[in-house]
Amino acid sequence: MDYKVIYVPPSGTTQHTQHGWIATLGDVCVGHIRMQQESGRRLKFLDAWVHEDYRRKGIFRRLWETRWKFVQENYKGFKAYAWAKPMSLPLLIEKGFDEGDTCVYVEKEI
Repeated sequence: MDYKVIYVPPSGTTQHTQHGWIATLGDVCVGHIRMQQESGRRLKFLDAWVHEDYRRKGIFRRLWETRWKFVQENYKGFKAYAWAKPMSLPLLIEKGFDEGDTCVYVEKEI
């Protein structure tokens, strides 16, 4: 599969600067990943998504590794954190993140 990853730089100025990367196959977006630069030298790893037709092909890992390389090259001394779903936790542990407390999502329509 010949897809490429494109960096989407932040636009404008806000308190929290967001960076993004998009995986494309031709002119179709097949995945994305983002991060947010926060005050106090903190980076929040945000959501990642891969189109259901293209999952289990290494796209998530390539997006994650691309962001990780960007962080290592540009954010020495920052602290990165993330809220991880069970499927993505092994990759974060592999990269040296410490597992925190478990958090459960709940919702209710009002």
